[in-house]
Amino acid sequence: MRQSELENLKSILLAKKKAILDNNSIHKQTMEHIQNSNINETDFAAMQMRNVLDNSIYERHNLELEYIERALEKIDEGIYGVCEMCDEAIGIQRLKAKPHAKYCIVCRQIIEKDSKDQK
Repeated sequence: MRQSELENLKSILLAKKKAILDNNSIHKQTMEHIQNSNINETDFAAMQMRNVLDNSIYERHNLELEYIERALEKIDEGIYGVCEMCDEAIGIQRLKAKPHAKYCIVCRQIIEKDSKDQK
């Protein structure tokens, strides 16, 4: 992978990290506001339903944040873009689509198939 591609992917990862952290901060502020508000039961029930969805998104964002942090560590360690399963290079197109990818496309398909088979 060329240095320019690596730096471009790193900037994408950093931008995604910032967006997630900003979103999580807004979510936390909203939750604190709800807890400190005097609202009627109907409004509270509606907010609770929205909160369930927001918490699901929050959890997914935190997981994605872990993957992004690991990808940034790999860049610093000089091992970014290497599949964690087969140790082959992850294709640049896959990294452009998902810069925090841990697996090449072939290994990802194997993992997905195994996951479906276990259900």
